[in-house]
Amino acid sequence: MAASSNCSILYAIVALLSFSSISTTSHAARGLLQLPNLPTIPSLPLPTMPQLPTIPTLPATTLPPLPSVASLPTLPTANSPMPSLPTLPSVVPKMTLPPMPALNPLPNMPSLPTIPTISPPPSN
Repeated sequence: MAASSNCSILYAIVALLSFSSISTTSHAARGLLQLPNLPTIPSLPLPTMPQLPTIPTLPATTLPPLPSVASLPTLPTANSPMPSLPTLPSVVPKMTLPPMPALNPLPNMPSLPTIPTISPPPSN
């Protein structure tokens, strides 16, 4: 209970201080409005840009003439015969695989130890 009353007193003090600072802020603002006329800032001279260099004109290039249609090779038409495929050999060579390496027998896995079971004592 005492903590809540201390907290509310603290909030009241903070609120009173914030309201008192509003009045001092308005006095400061009113003082700024009543300043005498300040001298004007003189205008600065405009910067001058240097003359940009001129780009020299390049001579016009001459392209070689395109080849005429008569000098281009002709494409095969649908009626022209297709080249034949090479023949496959009739005897297929037999391939032999190298012998498999001898497999060593896998080591025996150790057996897990057995956990003894605890039986309850006989009841009388």
